[in-house]
Amino acid sequence: MQEAVPGFEPEYGEPDDAAPVDDAPGAVVVGFDVDVVDAWLPTVTDVTGPIRWERLPGGHSNLTYLLTDAAGRELVIRRPPQGELLPKAHDMWREYRIIDALWATAVPVAEPIAYCDDRSVAETHFYVMGKVEGEALYTGEVVSNWLDEPARRRAGESFVDVLAALHAVDIDEVGLGELGRRDGYVARQLKTWYGSWNASIEYADHDDERIHDLHSMLTDRLPEQGPARVVHGDYGPHNGLFARDGTLMAVLDWEIATLGDPLADFAYSLNAWVEPGDVGVYGADPPTALPGFPSRDELTERYAAATGADLSQLAYYRTFNSFKTACILHGVYARYRAGQKSSDDVDLDMLFARIGLSTDAAITMSAEIG
Repeated sequence: MQEAVPGFEPEYGEPDDAAPVDDAPGAVVVGFDVDVVDAWLPTVTDVTGPIRWERLPGGHSNLTYLLTDAAGRELVIRRPPQGELLPKAHDMWREYRIIDALWATAVPVAEPIAYCDDRSVAETHFYVMGKVEGEALYTGEVVSNWLDEPARRRAGESFVDVLAALHAVDIDEVGLGELGRRDGYVARQLKTWYGSWNASIEYADHDDERIHDLHSMLTDRLPEQGPARVVHGDYGPHNGLFARDGTLMAVLDWEIATLGDPLADFAYSLNAWVEPGDVGVYGADPPTALPGFPSRDELTERYAAATGADLSQLAYYRTFNSFKTACILHGVYARYRAGQKSSDDVDLDMLFARIGLSTDAAITMSAEIG
């Protein structure tokens, strides 16, 4: 299962290797037998042929297509990439069961249409969901073209309101009580990512004693976890579809969602909410640094009011997330250095710098831990 880093390899809406394709003469749909799927779709939902297929860019190499039927109805179909995969990577059933469970709640998601694991229909499992209108906020340029200043404030308020709604969902009531372990979320994350850092030192040719100090401190000061909730794991403006008025219409990319500590999830999102003057931990042209967006303090106050959560340990959770980001970036950098990932068109110097910037941020935030 791929771990997410704000501003790095986003999920939807940003170009990747695959140019958009459709079913026009000469175009190729990869990963699906179009005739077979077109015949299967009317068995699970109302569609009118012929159906047009168009590749959607992004998606961590998951194969994602927009389907438009003759009546103009739009659906999205999504399957894992071709080739050998890690055991828990690109879990379509996990994504589908989450949006299916959340569909009736206050958390906006795409309409779940159908999940299919029938090899007579496709070579691997896939799912179909409704198409949601809106724009994912990847960059300041996108925001400038999509949201005026009043809409930006609404986007920030809607963003935190939806996260509060997610953290209020009763996991047993919606059937997600077995999505993951309920206890020890941060402790397990600390173990995983500190192990990743140590395993990556040789290939990255880089170590930082501050990471080891942070790990010791975070382990020693670990807060007691409250009731488990669904945690998205990569909840940021890049993984939501926003209407022109700023309303968050759907949350995307549930692949790494699990059960865990909602305060860790909120702190992750808060770290990713870039303000004017922030250093470039999350890449160039961040979307929320433009005028009009609420500040992190305002988001914090709104989340506390909506959830009643005790945020006295928020500095701990923010420190933990910056530590985790540094470890993840370190591992990515090591894989590039080892030749396990193509570094074509990758700014390795910038990637390396972001390891240090994330570590700097963790150190700065750690000074606020009470």
